[in-house]
Amino acid sequence: MNAVRQIADKARRQLGWLVRDRFPGRVVVRDVHGVRMQLPWSHRLPDYTSGESIYGRNLMELAEALAGREDAPLHVLDVGANVGDTALMVLHAADARVLCVEADPDYLPWLHRNVDGDDRVAVVESLLAAETGTATVQAVRAGGTTRFEEVDEGGSGLSTVSADQLRADHPDFANLRLVKSDTDGYDVVLVPAVARTWSASRPVLFFEYDLELSRLAGNDPLAVWKHLADLGYEDVAVWHGGGWALGRTTVHAVAAQTGPLEERVGRRSRNYWDVAVAHHDDPVGREVLAALVSGMLASG
Repeated sequence: MNAVRQIADKARRQLGWLVRDRFPGRVVVRDVHGVRMQLPWSHRLPDYTSGESIYGRNLMELAEALAGREDAPLHVLDVGANVGDTALMVLHAADARVLCVEADPDYLPWLHRNVDGDDRVAVVESLLAAETGTATVQAVRAGGTTRFEEVDEGGSGLSTVSADQLRADHPDFANLRLVKSDTDGYDVVLVPAVARTWSASRPVLFFEYDLELSRLAGNDPLAVWKHLADLGYEDVAVWHGGGWALGRTTVHAVAAQTGPLEERVGRRSRNYWDVAVAHHDDPVGREVLAALVSGMLASG
């Protein structure tokens, strides 16, 4: 009976999405984990966080724990800020300031709706990339998220900003302590670049680790661990994309533990991880990860 109910619920949800996708500009106000925000009706975030879902709470708990160990507001970089949901939830959970980076012209108006007027938030309307300039890209949007594909023609020209330029333009975020990145496949390239630029403050790195999307973007998802190891990062906390903790590991061991992700590549219901990585010389970050995620990640 439960299986029948689950199938029926899934069918109703997908039918609802079909209807809502036809009216993407309709404004709705939703409460997400106690945070009120304005969203396009088509956005999936309220569905992912409804009921007893813990989706997204891991980042809130990480920000709260880090902020509790700081003498000043926690400085956060939000790469792929979307509609500002991460910024709002972090600010709800912690004494913080957030630098939001977002390039999608479809979501920028929603980001401004949600954060404009809050002096704890700064918005950069650019695509984080290897170099500052302009990129010709095509936006692939689905259910409230955007993946950018580089194209030779037929795309849109979006301004880009490098990590180095971003830091230079925002010296008040020099003491960056938490990085969140959700860029649908580019995280494995961008996160090491940000970590290198802000090496002096050794921020904790929280990002979406998706093997399939990384490869679609032309990036090697396994290479990120060597890059982070070379920068002195060591401890890794892993959550399922749905928000529940899977265990802790290290940057040296994790590449050999991605078997469950590989098994789902190419399937309709593939898996991805949320991961947080702390520097070897960041005892606070390492202690916070150990407190939030108990136990070790299973092998293979």
